[in-house]
Amino acid sequence: MASNQPAYAPARPGTGTGTEAAPRPGSDGDEPAFAFFAESPRPSSDAAPKMPRQRNMARGGTVLGIAAMAAVGAGGVAAAAAPAAPGTAPVAISVPDVAPFEDAPAPAPAVTPSVISDPGEALRARIIGTATAGREAAAQAERDAAARAAAEQAAREAAARKVREQAAAAKAEAEAKAKADAEAAAKAEAERLAALARSYIKPVTSATPTDGFGQADPWSPLHAGQDFAAPTGTPVHAVHGGTVTSAGWAGAQGYRVVVTLDDGTQVWYCHLSTMCVTQGGVTTGDTVGRVGATGNVTTPHLHLEVRPGGGAPVDPLPWLHGHGVTI
Repeated sequence: MASNQPAYAPARPGTGTGTEAAPRPGSDGDEPAFAFFAESPRPSSDAAPKMPRQRNMARGGTVLGIAAMAAVGAGGVAAAAAPAAPGTAPVAISVPDVAPFEDAPAPAPAVTPSVISDPGEALRARIIGTATAGREAAAQAERDAAARAAAEQAAREAAARKVREQAAAAKAEAEAKAKADAEAAAKAEAERLAALARSYIKPVTSATPTDGFGQADPWSPLHAGQDFAAPTGTPVHAVHGGTVTSAGWAGAQGYRVVVTLDDGTQVWYCHLSTMCVTQGGVTTGDTVGRVGATGNVTTPHLHLEVRPGGGAPVDPLPWLHGHGVTI
């Protein structure tokens, strides 16, 4: 801090010229600097006491200028006069008004990257980082594998479902076809049976007509039917559909089966070796028995009688011809 004492002290009377000022090396002309050099102390006891060195007050102007410049840099434009010469009034310094001070927001603390200087800690950090990366990679690999497995499982299930659907569709199609075929077959059979029921056939497929209707024979003056010679056991068919109204032993006619047609006409099948039906309905073509030689006969043959309304017999051949059967 600069002292308020004068820059130099006059010598007391009788003490000589006092001190001599010399310019300080390195100073310019506007800012004189003086160095005071005291003379060798005199032996006199009333010598003036030494004054301590004082800084030159001339530096005050420079300090004031620097302060003004700082104020100008902080708040605006300022004008500062050069230091006044010794003995002149100081120059006023104009400083612009400065805005009231307000608390500025504290700057965010700078993020300084962590630097590990310890080699051991650095190695530990690298090991931990490598292990963490390995765990993350393994976890990601597991997730990828699980996703692939799920996709493959979904694909397998979709393929199996498609196979099941195709098999079910094929089965349904086959069942529908079988049902349609069965229905068609049943319909065809029904139509055939209906047509057959309306139709008339020969009683023995490959038979030869022998004794005819009205001829006399050893056992009766009137032969009441038509004989068809055939080997024993040859199937005898119903010439038309109807209902079995009698079946059994009939004396001279041997084993006999009587079928009554829907219009009431009775058809007698006589001299059978075997009766294949004894009751119920029959359809045209059904086997009612087999050719034999039972009763009053000498050779195996079928004796066929036709009795309209269950009454007197008529000639079987014209009756069959009338129903479309050619013998």
